[in-house]
Amino acid sequence: MNLFKRNESLKFVIDHTDVCAELNLTDSILNLIDNYLFEHWVIVCIGTDRSTGDALGPLVGSQLKLFGLDSFSVFGTLEEPVHALNLQETLNYINSNYPSSGVIAIDASLGQLKSVGTIQVLDGPLKPGAGVKKELPEVGHFHITGIVNVGGFMEYFVLQNTRLSLVMRMSEVIAKALNSSVVPYKAKKENALF
Repeated sequence: MNLFKRNESLKFVIDHTDVCAELNLTDSILNLIDNYLFEHWVIVCIGTDRSTGDALGPLVGSQLKLFGLDSFSVFGTLEEPVHALNLQETLNYINSNYPSSGVIAIDASLGQLKSVGTIQVLDGPLKPGAGVKKELPEVGHFHITGIVNVGGFMEYFVLQNTRLSLVMRMSEVIAKALNSSVVPYKAKKENALF
């Protein structure tokens, strides 16, 4: 059975300071969820609490856990981060325990100066660690990245010296948008049963 209708051109870019950022991000997430036929979704929030710039994923995961999402399963929080050392183990666990679920990956990213503060939603898997030249397994059917700082030079130093306030604000927008996606997703799923 084909569980997805892939559209490689689906890409959304949202400035986290836009007054409609949460609403636009929610719409973007629902657009991609609708592009697939999964009955359950797993959210993998990648990063570490040991680096300000790389804490975006765990911050989102911790906020989602506080919301108590019941339609989505969440991996990667400040208390139990998913990072380079345990990513493959986490993916193995997800593949074993959620074999028919869609996966949404969330991670921080480095980019051009004009893109800092934007949130990107892209169809297809995330390549975590690419900004710091790490070879890690791809994650997700689609992914959300927050561009937290400028890339291209001394990436580890740049991530360590990223403003926490920016990362916090971006994580709040992403977490609220994912939480807002739950109600329409549940309603559509319930209507499909009748």
